[in-house]
Amino acid sequence: MRNKKKNILLIVLASILAVAFLIPLLWMLSTSFKSDFEAIGGSTFLPQEFTLANYTSTLFNDSVPVFRWLFNSLFVGIAGVSIVLTIDAMAAYGLARLDVPFKKVLFPLFVSTLMIPWVITFLPLYQQFSNLGLLNTYAPLILPYSANAFGVFLLYQFFRSFPKELEEAARMDGANKWQIFVRVVLPSARPILATLAIFTFMSIYNDFLWPLVTTSTPDMRTVTTGIAIMQQGSFVSSYGKLMALTTLATLPILVVFLIGQKSFIKGITQSGIK
Repeated sequence: MRNKKKNILLIVLASILAVAFLIPLLWMLSTSFKSDFEAIGGSTFLPQEFTLANYTSTLFNDSVPVFRWLFNSLFVGIAGVSIVLTIDAMAAYGLARLDVPFKKVLFPLFVSTLMIPWVITFLPLYQQFSNLGLLNTYAPLILPYSANAFGVFLLYQFFRSFPKELEEAARMDGANKWQIFVRVVLPSARPILATLAIFTFMSIYNDFLWPLVTTSTPDMRTVTTGIAIMQQGSFVSSYGKLMALTTLATLPILVVFLIGQKSFIKGITQSGIK
């Protein structure tokens, strides 16, 4: 009976938390279907007069290049994820399973960089890209995310626990180190790689300050900076249109998570992250 009551209490608490997280999203979705007058002065949660005008005026407005913003965010996110998975997987495998010189020193150094706040590296990174003449291009939107210590740490834990017998069997079959890594180790690490991909994509897609500073033209803006610009611009009093734009920006990240949900949960349990 005690375990039953405890489980019921946990379910109730989890439901309350789920509702608390869902209410802002439901309010955003509901407001996107309201007229501007009802969105500002309405007192009901659901729209009294359902309208799609906010979406049509947002999608087909020349002053709001929402498709370009979404393309930039998706392109930067996918490119960043591809580079992170490649570099972090090779670095973590080398530190975990290969005879890399000074690896006992290198790995703590990698992990220690997690303690450095992003704001400390903000100005040096900006100056580097400015001196190279790369501002307002895709380079500063992608390269700062090209590798991160979190991904190395996450994959390192998995590679350390990978059975040595499988590697030895592949070596006896004539596979070299690269073939063992690509054909034996990486397929087993798919859930962990999916977890890292989702974390990285969400971080890049949702970033606001860095894209705002390093881009200056509307064609190079990401969707997060585009929303901020429209909030201070023509959508300053158009809550319905602003929520429609925000809903459109939320859809890609939601689709990515739903597609990778099973691998994400499996990867968390395998990597030991709570």
